[in-house]
Parts: sequence; structure tokens; C-alpha cells
Amino acid sequence: MFRFFENLVDPYAAYPETDAPPRRLWPFLWSYSQPFKPVFAITALMSVVVAVIEIGLIWYMGRVVDLLSGGDPAAILAAHGWELIAAAIFILTLRPLLQGLSVALLNNAILPQFGALIRWRAHRQVLRQSVGWFENDFAGRIANRIMQTPTSAGDAIFQIFDAITFSLAYLIGAAILLTGSDPRLAIPLLVWFALYGVLLRWTIARVGPASKASADARSMTTGRVVDSYTNIHSVKLFAHHDREIDYAKDAIEQTRDTFAREMRLFTIMDVALTALNGFLIVAVVGWAIWLWSTGVASVGAVAAATALTLRLNAMTGWIMWAVSTLFRSLGVVTEGMETITDPLRLTDAPGAKPLVMDRGTVTFDDVSHHYGRGAGGLDRLSLTVRPGEKLGLIGRSGAGKSTLVKLLLRFYDVEDGRILIDGQDIRTVTQDSLRLEIGMVQQDSSLLHRSVRDNILYGRPDATDDQMIAAAMRAEAHEFILTLEDPQGRRGYDAHVGERGVKLSGGQRQRVTLARVILKDAPILVLDEATSALDSEVEAAIQDTLYNVMQGKTVIAIAHRLSTIAQMDRIVVLDAGHIAEEGTHADLLAQGGLYAGFWARQSGGFIGTDAETEAAE
Repeated sequence: MFRFFENLVDPYAAYPETDAPPRRLWPFLWSYSQPFKPVFAITALMSVVVAVIEIGLIWYMGRVVDLLSGGDPAAILAAHGWELIAAAIFILTLRPLLQGLSVALLNNAILPQFGALIRWRAHRQVLRQSVGWFENDFAGRIANRIMQTPTSAGDAIFQIFDAITFSLAYLIGAAILLTGSDPRLAIPLLVWFALYGVLLRWTIARVGPASKASADARSMTTGRVVDSYTNIHSVKLFAHHDREIDYAKDAIEQTRDTFAREMRLFTIMDVALTALNGFLIVAVVGWAIWLWSTGVASVGAVAAATALTLRLNAMTGWIMWAVSTLFRSLGVVTEGMETITDPLRLTDAPGAKPLVMDRGTVTFDDVSHHYGRGAGGLDRLSLTVRPGEKLGLIGRSGAGKSTLVKLLLRFYDVEDGRILIDGQDIRTVTQDSLRLEIGMVQQDSSLLHRSVRDNILYGRPDATDDQMIAAAMRAEAHEFILTLEDPQGRRGYDAHVGERGVKLSGGQRQRVTLARVILKDAPILVLDEATSALDSEVEAAIQDTLYNVMQGKTVIAIAHRLSTIAQMDRIVVLDAGHIAEEGTHADLLAQGGLYAGFWARQSGGFIGTDAETEAAE
């Protein structure tokens, strides 16, 4: 039975993706609710049916009181016995069946699937954002918003159907019931309802913003705490435990303060509601008793009015809390939307086609990029890397080396000029097809918190185990991988490497990264300090492997250790975003320029990098 309801909506069904999701609350929720519209309609109808049944029961209890006070018990049972039996059968069978249907639609058909759908689609949307977008925010805050927004959206949907729809139907039914007994009984109910509406409006106007402020503060706290945990090595290395505690305390205090302000609203609401409910009980029941005393209302009408007001007294707190929770949840959703609905600014061009690799020519045509600051990065750089050419790229920190690589991978779009691969502007091809043709080993060789196997196969998921192991062997990684064991007892290629690969040494991480790129076997290879984390003995072995891997590929290798690029076909020296020198190792030494100076000053094969650091590198 549960499976039937749980399978009414598939949260992972295909849907049209958009680069600019709705940025207003209700259109945002409406766009995610499309697969649920039929289920929502049936659920709303069932909430009304359940409310009508509850009102009907109160009315019928009043009728029973009138019947029992109207004569001889035997005569009453003879005249109305079958009616009472039918009512009992309805209460014992149909009522729980209809209630169960209403609850199953809400709890089993909607809530698990609605939260999963939002979380799935939000995660897909965020993963489409550019690298630069992620660099401008806390990973912890992004993750927190992705996780809490679906939960709060589900809470909002729950309150709409479980409380709001039910309570509106109940209040309308109560007014009809009291009017049927005596129209004057509805007067105090309507007065109370007007005052209740004023209190509700006052609460709603304040709860939403207060909840958003509280959610913002919680996300900031999560971001700061995760930032400390992610960089725990730096925290311990610099003995900044107390500094991190203070850094988190500021955010925790802001969270406490915003939450305290939010709770003040609920205290005011509760006190005002208790006073309003007191008025409701005294006014309706007192009036019903007065009408009975004048012979206008029956004892059953008084009993029904009393039961109804006591039920409303119990319900109003629940309704107010439900409405407050609804708008509190919507406040959290609004906060999460700041991340989820941020438009994509780096997208595939309309009608973009996959990159067609022919020879592997890479051309930078008058490229400028300053990260929107007007300075730094690259300035009108033109460079062509010929098919199969091994190009070494050097320069002081801040010269523009990493900027060039980020632009080639289209992590950013060039501000001016263009980048071509085999004559195709990379802005006109799909991003995925572009990056599939480029293998890259970075200086920061962070790994996924998964198994060694998963990390290597990330380069080519359809590779066989034999191909994976062969790549690991070429990267001088196979032997140490076989010795690995994680705390859960997983060994070798199944051992997990920890967040960002922290359970491995820098050299081990670098070799796993190399194995991944070797397995990918892309026609364009980018090496950004690929051997920087290796000791001399391993580096010597890896260098031979790299030179073999480079064969037949177009290679761009960034290095501060000049010995690693001395054998390249051509070396380009960047300085302040321009090409200062280019040529072979021997040619550049003969010129006696920047490269010759770097070579003369290098210690252990490194360029002196005392120049200012480029913020973007």
C-alpha cells in the first residue's frame, strides 16, 4: 500500500532545465510543484472532506443529545436504533479509511518525493554553476542551503494541506453549523475570526523576515564551521584554535540573537491567542446558554456550540503555529533561493555543438582577462600551441599562467579576444565536450572523499580494472595503493582517501591524480606544477612517464622548477600578462633575459617568486 502512494510521483523524472530559475518565492515553488499538481488537488479535496466529517460529528453529537432528552429510551431506540448503528459503522470504518487516505497522500505521496525532487534539482542546478561562482562562497553555506531548503519547502506544503486547508474548511463549517442552530450564534464567531485574522496578519508579517534572518545566520555559522574543519591542517599548524573559536562564536552569537528575536514573536502570539480564545468560549457558549434560557435554542444546540468552541480553542493554537511554521519555512526557502536560483552566467551558447578534435591546435587570439578589475590576469596575449607541441609556461607569481589555463578550460569567459581549438571558438562548443578533450594535473591535487578506485576511474568511468591498474602503475602509484587500508577495513583500491585526499601524503595524492589523467588519455594535456609534491626519486620516475604520456598530445606545462620543462619544444615566459620571451631552453639562455636570470638564480630548480602574488592564481 505504501509503495502505491510513494510511486505516484517520480522525483527524478526528466524536466526542462533553465539557466535563470524563478527568483520570486511562489513562482519558484510553483515550478518545482508541476509534477505534483494532480496529487495536490486530491490532497486538498481530502483535507476538506476530513474537515466536513469532523464538523458533521459535532453536529450529530448535538442531535444525539436532543434525541436522548426527548422521551422514553425504549421508544427512542426503537425509532432511531438503526440510525445510531449506521453512525457507529461510519465512525469505525469509513471515517478512518478517509482519514488514512488523506494522511497517506500527504505523508507518503507528497513529503518524501517533494523534498527529494527539490534537493535533486537544486543540486543539479548548483553543479551547473561556474568554478568562479563556487570560489565566491563558502562550500558549507552552499551545501546547507541545498539541504535545508527542500526540508522547509516540504514543511510548508505539509502545513498548507494538514492545517491551512483543513482549518479553513473547519471554520466555514463551524459558521454554517452555528447559523443552522441560530444565526445569532455565528456573530461572536465572526467577531473572533476577524480579531484572529488581525493577529494572524501581524504574525505573518514578522515571522517571514525573522525566519529568513535566522536562516541566513545559520548558513553563515555552517559556512564558518565547515571552513575551519576543511582547513584543519592550517588551524593546527598555526596554533589558531582560539582564533577559530572566536571566528565561529561571532556567527553563533548572531544565530542565537536572530533566533531569540524570532521566538519573541511566538511568545506574543501565544499570549494574544489565549486571550482571544477566552473571548470565543465565553461569547459563543454564554450566548448559547442565554438562547436556551429563552427557549430559542435546544439543549443539543448548546452542546454542539460548546463542543465546537472547545474544539476551536484547541485548534486555534495549532492553526496559528501551523501558519507561523508555514511562513517560517517559506523564510528559509527564500534564503535558500539566493543560492539555488542564482542565474547561470557562464553557459553554453545557443545551439552549441560538441568540440570536434582534429589535430589539437590551441590558439589564444589577442586574449585579455582581468577578472573584472581592469588589471592583473592577461593583457592582449596571442599564442599558438601547435599540434603535438610541448609548451613550457613559466613566470613569476602573478604573471598570468593560471589565468591562461582557467580560460582554456573555460572556467571563466575571456573579457576580450578569443580562444580556439582546431579553429573552433571554445565559447561556441559545449563545456563538457571541451573539458573531455583536456587532461589536467593541478598543483593542488585534491581528491574526492571516495575510494582510490573511484578517484582514478573519474578520468574514464568506463575503463576496466586492468586499464585502471595499468594507469596507476605508469604513475608509480600501484605499489603504495596496495598497502592502503582505511578505518572501515577497506584495502587497496577500495580504501577511501578522506576529504580532499587528506589520508594520503602530498606525493601519493599527486600520483593518484596523475593516474587519473593517464587513464583519461585526452589529446590536450595541461600540467600545472604536476610533480611539485613529489620527492626527487619519484619525480625522476614520473618525469619519464610524463614524457611518454605527452607523446602525440598538445601539452601546456606550467612549472617553477625549470628542470621539469627544460626539454620542452618551446618555452614561453609570461610577465605581467604579456609574453616576454619565447624559444627553446638553449635559445632563452643565449638571450640573457628573464629566463636566463631565473635559471641563474634558481635554487633546487625553482624560479625566484618574490614578486607580488596574483590574486586570481
